[in-house]
This record gives sequence, C-alpha cells and structure tokens, in this order.
Amino acid sequence: MPSPLIEALLILQDRDSRRLGLEAQLKAIPGEVGRVEQTIAAEKAAYEESKTELRSLESKKKVIETEIGSAETQLGKYRTQQLAVRKNDEYQALGHEIETTQQQIGQLEGTELEVMYSIDDAKKKAAATDAHMKQNIAGHEARIRALREREASLAAELKTAQDDVAGARPQVPAPALRVYDQMAARGMPVVVRIVDAKCGGCHLKVSSEAESAARGKGTPGELARCDQCARILYWDN
Repeated sequence: MPSPLIEALLILQDRDSRRLGLEAQLKAIPGEVGRVEQTIAAEKAAYEESKTELRSLESKKKVIETEIGSAETQLGKYRTQQLAVRKNDEYQALGHEIETTQQQIGQLEGTELEVMYSIDDAKKKAAATDAHMKQNIAGHEARIRALREREASLAAELKTAQDDVAGARPQVPAPALRVYDQMAARGMPVVVRIVDAKCGGCHLKVSSEAESAARGKGTPGELARCDQCARILYWDN
C-alpha cells in the first residue's frame, strides 16, 4: 500500500488532472464556436455570391434590352429616311444600314435569350443555395447553442474541481507540495507507480536506491524520485 504521503499526493494529482482536463476543454470551446461561425459565414457568402450572379445577369439583360430598343428606333429612322430619298445610291446605302441594324438586333436578341436562360438557371441556383443555407445554418446555430451550454456546464464543473484541488493541497506537507508543483509545471503525471522496476512516467529503469526509497526503506518522509525524469515514485504491490 502507498504511504499516507503518497496517497495524499495521488489524490491531489487526480483532482489536478481533472481540473486541467476541464480547463483544456473550456479553452477549446471558443475555437470550436469560431470554426462553426466561419462555416456560417461561408454559407452566407455562397448565397450572396449566387444573388450577385443573378443581379449581374438581370443587369446585363436590361442593358441588352436598352440596346435592342435603341437599334429598333434607329431601324425605324432608316426606313423612314429610305422612303424619303430619291437617289438610288442613297436608297441602297440606307438599305445596307437597315440590313446591318437588323443583323445587330438579331444578334442582341440571341444574346438576350442566352442571358434569359442563364437567369433561369441562376434563380434555381439561388433558391437551392438559400434553402441549403437556411437548413445548414439552423444546424450550425444549434451546434453553437450546444457548445455554449457545454461551456457553462464545464465552467461549473471547473469551479468544483478547483475547490477540490484547493481542499487536497493542505493535506500534502509543504516540502512535498513544492516538489509536486515543480514537476506539475512540466506536465502530468507527477506521481507514478514503479512497474517491473521501471518508472511509470518515462518507462525507464529506476535505480535500486530509487526503488528502495519507493518501497519505504529510505529516510522517513523522503520522496522517491526517478533518476531519469525526476517524477515522484511509489511502490504498490
């Protein structure tokens, strides 16, 4: 059986480990919330992009409609002028302008039709993106709420764990507590069992002196330390 000192140290270590674990979980939550918020922002950005594409196509369609209107107005003027001319060459020149303008209108109408098809596709894409975004964001927001609830729960658990640590520290004599704190600053575990003549922390063979001290055969109250990693050792059959 471990000595009362080791028992007190093991209790402190157990409570400290729980405290550290809770602190790590709490520390991780803001990062998790941030990643979910970034995902929400990306969902919204994708939707805005689809709306921007639709607005751009609609603007393009209006420009084409304006160009077609201008070309049709010009075509009407050419036809009116053609009826008024008397010279054959002027009549033919206006005929050429009319033909060119008609071709231009035909090309614009073809482009307008393509844009209209693109607008239909863009509307479908925007609607699908909107529905997808709303569904996903609802899930993301639920995830954030769960994380915030978990954060509050962990904070309460951490307060209890901190109180437990505070209650365990006075049970360890000051000299041993100083050693424990020095080692704890390097990382857990601090107090480890000897297994097959090896340190339970670094897993290297311990000296016979360290093993003897861990068995309680050294100076009373003396802490057995690993020769390699300096962890506190104890023997437990």
